Amino acid sequence: MKMSPRCTYCLLSRVHFQSKLSTDDEDLISKTLHECLGVMNKHYSPEAVSASVATKIHRKCYEVLEDNDPYKVTKKLINQAALKVLPAAKEKIYENSPDDGELFRRAVLASVIANYFDFGIMGFDASEDKFEAAFLKFFEHGLDVDDTLKMMELLQDVVYIADNCGEILFDMIVFDVIKKLGGKITLVVRGGPILTDVTLEEVAEFQIDKKVDKVMTTGSNAVGILVEEAPPELLKAMKDATLIISKGMANYETLSEHNFGPIAYMLLTKCECVAEDLGLEQGLSVARLMNFP
Repeated sequence: MKMSPRCTYCLLSRVHFQSKLSTDDEDLISKTLHECLGVMNKHYSPEAVSASVATKIHRKCYEVLEDNDPYKVTKKLINQAALKVLPAAKEKIYENSPDDGELFRRAVLASVIANYFDFGIMGFDASEDKFEAAFLKFFEHGLDVDDTLKMMELLQDVVYIADNCGEILFDMIVFDVIKKLGGKITLVVRGGPILTDVTLEEVAEFQIDKKVDKVMTTGSNAVGILVEEAPPELLKAMKDATLIISKGMANYETLSEHNFGPIAYMLLTKCECVAEDLGLEQGLSVARLMNFP
């Protein structure tokens, strides 16, 4: 996905948000914004990939702040909030013993709704006290774009590219269903801390590796997957997969620039620019299969 002019102020808003997470020093916050504005000025272009520019800006932000994980405390809070809602989610998913197709659809729906766990997006409120009510509302509504039946035909060898903390606990329900249906799962997480995204630290904390067949990283702390920074073994796994499942907007922003497939984008269209790029409205629950022969 290419940059929109709207990406500029959204990115800078996020820089300000995460700077305030890291420090109360207003001079340092001003310096960080100034340095990040310089990066924006250098790299902004309508032909640039949005997440690639975002990666450069966030790396500069972390460098100036001298903080390699401004969201460290926030990620813990997100996971705690997710754990509180998880029992209600599982009850909804398994209610009335659904058949395999309905079970997979419900698990995907819950996982997509959990993409709501995102902090720092301008104009988007992901506070804990609102999440359970939002979850139940979205679950009742269902998927706005639902390609789950087509996805079920492709679960033999899945590469599952994770997104946020909190959300990953709901992804684990999808892992259970894929394994129940006989599929193999290679889980991909970030190679280092960036925003609220899952890293090997959360994989170890919640023993997520026991739910999947293999765990890989994106090779760096890039926003999404930058192919030029990805390990060769990851690119091979993606090429050989019967299905790539890409969670969240950043993964969409990077992977939509390539022809990997079949690929299922599972996300909430929280961002107007991402929604438009998908040809959708903002605020929809999406499980869209693309590059499918």
